[in-house]
Amino acid sequence: MAFNSDLRDESIAAFLHAAGWASAERISLGQDASTRRYERLHREDGATAILMDAPPVEAAPCPPGADEDTRRQLGWNAMTRLAASRVDAFVALAGELSARGLSAPDIYAHASDDGLALIEDFGHAREFARLIERGQIEEKAAYAVAAEALAHLHRAQRPDLARGHGETWTLQEFDALALETNAALFAEWLPRLDSRLRMTDRTRARFDTALDGLIQQALSFPRAFTLRDYHAENLIWLGARDGIARVGLLDFQDAVIGWDAWDMAMLVQDARRHVSREAREAAIRHYLDATGTHAAALDERLAVIGALNALRITGLFARLVHRDGKPRYLDFLPRQQAHLAANLAHPALFEMRAVIGETAPFILEAYA
Repeated sequence: MAFNSDLRDESIAAFLHAAGWASAERISLGQDASTRRYERLHREDGATAILMDAPPVEAAPCPPGADEDTRRQLGWNAMTRLAASRVDAFVALAGELSARGLSAPDIYAHASDDGLALIEDFGHAREFARLIERGQIEEKAAYAVAAEALAHLHRAQRPDLARGHGETWTLQEFDALALETNAALFAEWLPRLDSRLRMTDRTRARFDTALDGLIQQALSFPRAFTLRDYHAENLIWLGARDGIARVGLLDFQDAVIGWDAWDMAMLVQDARRHVSREAREAAIRHYLDATGTHAAALDERLAVIGALNALRITGLFARLVHRDGKPRYLDFLPRQQAHLAANLAHPALFEMRAVIGETAPFILEAYA
């Protein structure tokens, strides 16, 4: 179903009428990296809200209990445990996170089958990244409270089902297939973009063996309720609230049973912005203090999980540039490759470091 079809416009109009927002002024906020688009609504009484328009056009998410063959047949979302922009996933997780004391948007109305939701407006240009850039919040303090919010989530018992606002959503494990499918993007797409990467049949076999070793390490780590896309552009500063409630959460519908280090790596190894050493260290220190985690154990998990994530993002950005014609992602590649090189310096990653040293030595040499 096309975004601008007459049928879609009629569905949205009917939804807003039923929710009491039919006469509101609508301002487009554009589309995110998925098939979702957003509008800010202004009502005559001064109230505002955000319309989430997520038509059910993506490939199916992973059915609970599906085997690997089924997931491969269903495609990318099922293999990688993505929610396919499903509104019921967002709504259920918003309720679950709010019940745990975190600041997910309130849900004013939703029509999950139609892919529509009316949600709380956290405010314009309040992303951590934008406020830090403008000097309106201090980076070190912002990253510390973001880490404390993660610690609060990771300390709590992880649920099998997310429940909220009349919806439920199964939280599935980020497993070997999801990790392999994501990290393999590095070997599949970076050689097409950067001719310096030497990937032969022999070195691809070495890469696959080293990747399997990293995945087995990851699978041995303790599990946690993982938000998955926890970084400065998805966090909203709610300064009028107290404590960890100051961290407004967005883009959490792909949450899984993953690892503490995945969320922490997304936060402090940000692909899109430079995180200062002081902010990174403050985040890690606050996280360790709040969870009682041993520093060496978290360091190993951050290296292993961070490397898997860096392989994923490097390959994804290469695909966006080479296949999808989005050259702006070239600007992010050097930073992401620096994260990969830093993670590979950990002794637990010697095998993958050797493979990258043979196939893409420029990654290690540039950040030595």
